[in-house]
Amino acid sequence: MYRLLRAPLQPVTYSRWLHLCVPILMLAVWMFIGPEAPWVPLLVVIPLGLVPWVRLAEGLQARFLLTPHDGDGAESTISTVASARWSDRWRTLLWLELRLVVSLGAMAPTVWLPFMTVELVATAFGHPLEADPLLPFVPPRWAAALLAPVPLVLLIAIVVLLGELITAIAQRLLGPSAAERLTALEARTEQLLERTRIARELHDSIGHALTVAVVQAGAARATGDPEFTDRALSAIEETGRAALEDLERVLLVLRESSQPPSQRPTLAEADRLLESARAAGAAVDAQLKGPLEKLPGPVTREGYRILQEALTNVLRHCGPVPVRVRIEMAKDRLDLEVSNPLPEGPAFSSGGGSGLRGMRERAALLGGKAETGPYEGSWRVCARLPLDRIR
Repeated sequence: MYRLLRAPLQPVTYSRWLHLCVPILMLAVWMFIGPEAPWVPLLVVIPLGLVPWVRLAEGLQARFLLTPHDGDGAESTISTVASARWSDRWRTLLWLELRLVVSLGAMAPTVWLPFMTVELVATAFGHPLEADPLLPFVPPRWAAALLAPVPLVLLIAIVVLLGELITAIAQRLLGPSAAERLTALEARTEQLLERTRIARELHDSIGHALTVAVVQAGAARATGDPEFTDRALSAIEETGRAALEDLERVLLVLRESSQPPSQRPTLAEADRLLESARAAGAAVDAQLKGPLEKLPGPVTREGYRILQEALTNVLRHCGPVPVRVRIEMAKDRLDLEVSNPLPEGPAFSSGGGSGLRGMRERAALLGGKAETGPYEGSWRVCARLPLDRIR
């Protein structure tokens, strides 16, 4: 009852009424042409329902007029794509037939009830209509004044009920099919995976740059050597520029810009990370074996980020300590290992930290494995990334 009382104030009531009135125009025209065969429009729409683009047109109209509150997002209950399968075409055909039937039910009240109100108002003013009256009898003037709003209230009630009915039918017959829902779910999954990847990118690149900058600034202040301070500032500047490039690339992706993002760094640029760690004071012993420039794209990009995060963790938790880096490209896999002396306190945890978890996630997405934790008196990051399945 409360919803019925609110209905005259709701814009969706009138948009659904308009949706019901659109087929009435075609029905009204046909009633002048062949009133003896009112079923002909039901046959006319049969070939229309089999045209793929009709489903798109009907979906757009239904979404705009029946469910304007749903918006255009993926959560909309009405699809706006052309028919891709015969099941979609049969559902569209059934929708067109039911839409005509429901609109036919709304045609008589839409025309007669307002006219009855006009008759009652005229009677209340003492001028009853004499030409084709709809009222079965002429009520007294006081009764006509009291009954005048009744047809309009009845009309609103009929419009609300038929609007709810046609909306439910549209959501059922024009709603996304199983294939469309699966496609939308896959797109949503890809979007979430992309956001997760961007979060890892920001954590690894910006985290590495900030860690190097903090370590360099602290070392420069502690030594008080102008020459060392100059080298530290140069390293901070270089690392900051690289971080800005990564940040700009990620922001372009977030803005969905048409401009292609700059190329993600690869293991062919590993020397940049190693020099950055050396500039921060770490004694890096690096062994790079194999043609790293020939690595598959996903492996070399994710391997770069794993190496970056491993070196960042060393500088963040242990400071400028000796670091051993071994990267070897074998026949069927890439081996990446970073080890350093264990810190005195419990700075590392083999299971916690978004950086450690991110390294394991990167390796798992490629079908490989990354292990982090104490190993023979050192802290070791060991990643094994397969090459065959990527190729």
